[in-house]
Amino acid sequence: MSTVPLSRDEICERFLDQLSFTPYPFQEEALLAWFSSDEGVMVCAPTGMGKTVIAEAAMFEALVNGTTAYYTTPLIALTEQKYRELQSLAVKWGFFPDDVGLVTGNRRENPNARILVVVAEILFNRLLHRDAFDFSRTSAVVMDEFHSFNDPERGVVWELTLGLLPRHVRLLLLSATVGNALDFLRWLRMAHGRSLELVQGHERKVPLVFQWVPDKLLNEQIEWMAEGPPDERPLPALIFCFNREECWTVAEQLKGRGLLTEGQQARLVQELREHDLSQGAGPKLKQLLLRGVGVHHAGVLPKYRRLVEDLFQRKLLSVATCTETLSAGINLPARSVVLPSLVKGPPGKKKLLDPSTAHQIFGRAGRPQYDTRGYVFVLAHEDDVKIARWKEKYDQIPEDTKDPALLKAKKALKKKMPHRRETETYWTEAQFEKLRAARPANLSSRGSLPWRLLAYMIDASPEVQTMRQLVAKRLMDSARLEAGQRELDRMLMVLWRAGYVTLEPEPPKDPPPPV
Repeated sequence: MSTVPLSRDEICERFLDQLSFTPYPFQEEALLAWFSSDEGVMVCAPTGMGKTVIAEAAMFEALVNGTTAYYTTPLIALTEQKYRELQSLAVKWGFFPDDVGLVTGNRRENPNARILVVVAEILFNRLLHRDAFDFSRTSAVVMDEFHSFNDPERGVVWELTLGLLPRHVRLLLLSATVGNALDFLRWLRMAHGRSLELVQGHERKVPLVFQWVPDKLLNEQIEWMAEGPPDERPLPALIFCFNREECWTVAEQLKGRGLLTEGQQARLVQELREHDLSQGAGPKLKQLLLRGVGVHHAGVLPKYRRLVEDLFQRKLLSVATCTETLSAGINLPARSVVLPSLVKGPPGKKKLLDPSTAHQIFGRAGRPQYDTRGYVFVLAHEDDVKIARWKEKYDQIPEDTKDPALLKAKKALKKKMPHRRETETYWTEAQFEKLRAARPANLSSRGSLPWRLLAYMIDASPEVQTMRQLVAKRLMDSARLEAGQRELDRMLMVLWRAGYVTLEPEPPKDPPPPV
């Protein structure tokens, strides 16, 4: 006797019943939009608004109705975290861990599972090779951190994927706030025939408090944050550094700074006995962890990153140094975010953070389950702190003093006056305030078609017209679209002249040089 499949309304009701919390209005609106939409939903909201629960609903629906769903992310670290989370949820929902699989460029777990958590390039590659991968039973694709569409190097992967997805697959696009959501959906409808509903949230559940710190060095700021009763301290905190080496350097500076509360180290000692940290940077990391300091970046072994995530989420770590990749959706909520710098890049070429990146980082502060507000601390450059301290001392001696001792002291101070360095890049409180107030970025096609993607597309199909159609549908003005077609021609001609491809009809030979 066959079982009557549940309606989408019934699946929605079942999903809501199993939640351990009451969705707030934004989440409820997005959930109802997903379960009532024919083609999908775009959800735009600041970090910390609980967008993930809508993605979980899409995965729940696929498991219940026996179809396949993809969950895509821009980062391997985020993909691995979502994989673990969805495996736990699958068990909670009455399914099996093996119903959830993971596929990245270097790891495959349960690759034939019904729920597949993948980096964006994996889904794109599968769509290019439709003869090898069956999408007939795929009901939904979730694109998490969809504002990555704006990435000048990898955003084209999200963009071309939209054009390759079979029409029956419903889309869930989860994005930070963007400035042109309606225009984007209009483009999606006109270019690819997809009509998505839009749900937007604007007010964070946990409001942020921003503070410019002009008078403290990083160590002093963290020590100040560690003062007072545990429940009143603005900890745990994420300290964002813009390269991996700096993460380790800052962590080493902080490990002896008295960041632990009573009993915290004993719990850490007991916890770390259960883990082998003998490989790679493990011994160094262990010494930091025992002092309440974690390090999290893509160069840390995955098992160590998972350990840092687990200890931080359980409030056993006081701080974690991390790169900006952590701001791209990895679930490591903190009470505070600390930025020792607002510029990034190689020496001599550092530039101010773009507003989208800054807002993603700011949004990591404030944990809905613990905090009534989150804190964002932005520090002045250490040279500016030293200059301000010198000026305070210097100004304490009156200009018109006749006291020989004070005159001598003022002269000595003047000789030691610190200066900004020509080789350094600085930032100001005004720039910080401008970043805070910046409007969300618009989604648009950025960057040209990368050679590697062209190679994937040629390998999958020799039809140039398919490539032309995808390039012609990019979210650009007409001049840039025409330039994109000329660039595609140029790339194909380069490959043809080098003997890597055959073009039909064959292009004319280059005319001989004039005599």
